Amino acid sequence: MGREDARALVRDTERDHDSHDDDSDGDLDLDCSPEAALYKPTDNISLGLRGRRSPLPGAQAAENPEEAVMPVYVTIHRIRRLVIAAVDEPYTLDQLRAPRMNAQLIRPLVDRLYNPDDLSTVYCLLSNRVQFLRSQEETLQLTVNVARAIVCELVATRILRRFHEDNPGRPGLLLLANILVSGFDAFDAAPEALRRQSRAQKWHERGGHERKLIALELAILSESKILIGSIGCQRVVDAVHRGLVVYTPLSLVDIIPDHYKHHPVSLYEPRRAAILNHRRLIVPQLRNLIELVHFTILLALYILTMTYCNKSERGTRTIGIYEIAFDIYTAGWVLEQFAAIIEHGWEVHAQNLWSFLDITFILIYGVYGVVRVVELLIGVDVNYALPILCTAAPILLTRIAFNLMPDNIVFIALHAMMRDFTRLTFIAIWCFTGFLLGLLWLMRTAFSSDAAWDNTGPSWATIGKWLLWIWFGLDGTGIERTAEFHTVLGPALAVTFAFLGNTLFLTILVAILTNTFSKIMNNAAAEVQFRRAVLTFQAVKSDSIFAYPPPFNMVALVFMLPLRLFLGPGAFHTINVGVIRAVNAPVLLLIALYERRRVWSRGMPTVHKRGWTHFGLSPYGDIQLVFAEPPPEVLDQLEKLDHLDTTIHHDISTRKSRDLDADSTASFVRRRKQSDGSEPDRPVY
Repeated sequence: MGREDARALVRDTERDHDSHDDDSDGDLDLDCSPEAALYKPTDNISLGLRGRRSPLPGAQAAENPEEAVMPVYVTIHRIRRLVIAAVDEPYTLDQLRAPRMNAQLIRPLVDRLYNPDDLSTVYCLLSNRVQFLRSQEETLQLTVNVARAIVCELVATRILRRFHEDNPGRPGLLLLANILVSGFDAFDAAPEALRRQSRAQKWHERGGHERKLIALELAILSESKILIGSIGCQRVVDAVHRGLVVYTPLSLVDIIPDHYKHHPVSLYEPRRAAILNHRRLIVPQLRNLIELVHFTILLALYILTMTYCNKSERGTRTIGIYEIAFDIYTAGWVLEQFAAIIEHGWEVHAQNLWSFLDITFILIYGVYGVVRVVELLIGVDVNYALPILCTAAPILLTRIAFNLMPDNIVFIALHAMMRDFTRLTFIAIWCFTGFLLGLLWLMRTAFSSDAAWDNTGPSWATIGKWLLWIWFGLDGTGIERTAEFHTVLGPALAVTFAFLGNTLFLTILVAILTNTFSKIMNNAAAEVQFRRAVLTFQAVKSDSIFAYPPPFNMVALVFMLPLRLFLGPGAFHTINVGVIRAVNAPVLLLIALYERRRVWSRGMPTVHKRGWTHFGLSPYGDIQLVFAEPPPEVLDQLEKLDHLDTTIHHDISTRKSRDLDADSTASFVRRRKQSDGSEPDRPVY
């Protein structure tokens, strides 16, 4: 895309907005007003329904068959065929990023696959990466498939960088957004029999968008941290995070689906938007803040419940007002988390930093709710529910810290280490359960009858406590007491457990956690960018239930979901939008005022001062002011001194010629020695 095309695209965009403002009828549904597709078809550029540019004309496509836009299905299999043929060795990431491999493997693939008219190439490469990673169970092709997946990511990163370099400005941002967050159908132009087998069940009709996925989701699913950390991807993620790029997200399952209108990827202009624009509730920057407020309310209700649970409220016949409010609000919050899990699946949701904390709290709340209901129904003067709820305190307080500092590398490392720790602990408990059963049966054989065993022998809980103390190295009572079961075999089992559990397991655990932490710290920037992309992608919600804050989402589930069965899509959409705007009116007003104030102050020159600089106490404030934009006369003087294009190209050409001369001299010397029959000097040992 040239500069003239970019300027023409911007002019067409502004003309679209002006014409739409003239045609607006001012009804409640103003979705299309600020967020209509700004990518209007021009002579050179047009975006089709699949989110890519239209193919070349027939004659031009016939002359340049490699530049013609092929269907997504064909492109996926073309990439798979090329990568399998090019990679047949288990290369590592460092080997594939070496200059030699870059020149012999990566760059030829990029040159062959890059087509400025095809926006689906990055999606097709990431689809192949996901498939290569999932086919690792093939033992003979394990490491080779990993190498092929890495090649797909590197090629996709290079192609995305070319799109970024060839398309500057706002039109380029819109083009990159269509590459990463526009939906593509993997079965585009596939055989009809294969399309029927692709998905046997469609959860919701979305006007032809049921099968589509976006490239950013595949990048998160395959943990393509190199691509996500690239400049082009971060540009799109930042624009989506701030709400500059808006689109209709695609989800797997929606609890309250409202897909009457599908808005393509577009650039948002707040000055032309409605005051109560309900679609701003899914802007990641605002959505994360709203979810933080929701969780803060839950934490406050939890603290009030546990603080004022006096003796009169601990009985089964009475329940405090704070506990009632906490139960209702938490039920709505749990419904919101359940909708977030099923929207994109657990694989994507698990990439969230605090996903394991949410699951733990939901389990605690579920057990508390069941026990509390039983207490109220039976009416016995017992108190088991509130003590169970007390165990949620460390979960909730830790979770608020994760929310406040989502980009902290310590929390990112803690999330990865907790995953490894949980997996290894589960394996250890599964294996060491055999020691518990062995000691139990050994104890049973030490007594002549079951009655003697029940009266004098320790219970299974006591033996489990002994093993637990041995595991953590706290007490060796179990080693002494197991001699009562058998003089030799009892202590032998206990000592073997001590060696395996306290020594071997802890050594392996420390080694694995240290390795995980070192890997994350070595790629700290990529990890932070990846987590930010995850938060941005998950915050763009498709389900209408996210527009209702807890506990109003439960009311919407009870009334709006049955209402959808009796109304048409248009009528239900109108009612749903009206109710959402009424419930969120104060929040939408604050969002509109904030965005308009930010736009109005965009052209005002400001100097941002933080910390001590705000009071003029920083000794380095002058250094920051020096690097402001110099005046035009200084720029002209600098241009006369050093013309950048001429200077840089001259330096590069001089360096290349010097390198070529050195290479030619070295090759001449080698040929001279070979022709003389002499061998190069060898070291003397």
